[in-house]
Amino acid sequence: MSAADLATGRGTDRGTDFLADPATEPAEHGRAYWALADCWNIVRRGLTHYRRQPVNIAWQLGFPILSVLLYGYVFGSAMTVPGGGDYKDFLMPGMFVMTMAFGFINTATIVVHDATKGVIDRFRSMPMAPSAVVAGRGVTDLVVACAELGILVLTALAMGWRPDGGWGFLAAFGLLLWLRFALIWLGVWLGLLVPNPEAAGGLFAVAFPLTMISSIFVAPQLMPDWLGWTAAWNPISSTAAATRELFGTPVGGGDSWVEQHALLMAGVWPLVLTAVFLPLAVRRFQRLSR
Repeated sequence: MSAADLATGRGTDRGTDFLADPATEPAEHGRAYWALADCWNIVRRGLTHYRRQPVNIAWQLGFPILSVLLYGYVFGSAMTVPGGGDYKDFLMPGMFVMTMAFGFINTATIVVHDATKGVIDRFRSMPMAPSAVVAGRGVTDLVVACAELGILVLTALAMGWRPDGGWGFLAAFGLLLWLRFALIWLGVWLGLLVPNPEAAGGLFAVAFPLTMISSIFVAPQLMPDWLGWTAAWNPISSTAAATRELFGTPVGGGDSWVEQHALLMAGVWPLVLTAVFLPLAVRRFQRLSR
């Protein structure tokens, strides 16, 4: 069975809509072409799973939507925003960031499921580009992240949130996807590291304090000094502060250097995370079944 067949769950008959076998293709189709073709097959496989099991993406969106409703309507009236302003305007960019941050758990769960079921070993035994499995997972997660952001934005608009930053909202969504891209490699690495899907579910215990000790729900300057310093230097806080600025949310920033340069650090932190976890994920993938 070919990589394309396994990726789409079909048998040995490719059908006319699949890429042809490399042996029958013209010679000008080199290694780069087949690397992209294999990556696309992995992406198709991932999106097909979501299409056939929409409950998965509904589950991924359920927690952030419930959090928006809970904090926006139940706790919102008790929350303080530095400099005044509506708490929902402060909250919504943070909820977008939290959704992107929690995404690495979904990545890890899918990767460990494929690893324990032998799917990744099957891919590795095929004449396909070694980078396709990892790259295809990353592209699939970015596509799903765009869908998640779209649904959350519709939820926020229904609650009365309105961005006031002009075309800056496009840059804000770019930063959100940049953070998600960086955390994909953390998820892939953890998914190849943990022994089973049950263990991957335990990663929530790591993600929860990571998102809570940040500026997603409360400004760091309202926390105790030591906790506020920790929250301010959390990479998630930089993205949250930068998106609030780009969305035009009137929130006074803190006095620390990292808070005063939130836009810069929102670009730097994901770059650092990618530089650390992308090589770790690739190396872990290469060491499988050795």
